[in-house]
Amino acid sequence: MNPEVTAYIENLPKWQADISLTLRNLVHETIPDAVERIQYKKPHFLKNGHYAAVISPSKDAIAFMIMNANGIDFPKEFEGPAERKWIKLKEGSTPDLLTLSGLLKQASNTL
Repeated sequence: MNPEVTAYIENLPKWQADISLTLRNLVHETIPDAVERIQYKKPHFLKNGHYAAVISPSKDAIAFMIMNANGIDFPKEFEGPAERKWIKLKEGSTPDLLTLSGLLKQASNTL
């Protein structure tokens, strides 16, 4: 775990920090060899040097972006172009970790 990512998450409002920590743990459970770093002022997760996922806070949501998404069938609540998809989680949201993990696993398998 990268201390910069830890500090970044700890400095978010509590509800955003809670969701971000859950998502961070999900990435590491799904991609055990993921490397994390702060890039473009957001936590990025890489597998074999390629982007796999991004946690992107905004004022009223946490967006969880899955990269390398071409050809994967995402649920309707995801947005974005074919190569990357994201879901916005708002305060009080409970992420569907099983679905997110499955999508992330599919997307990162070829990285």
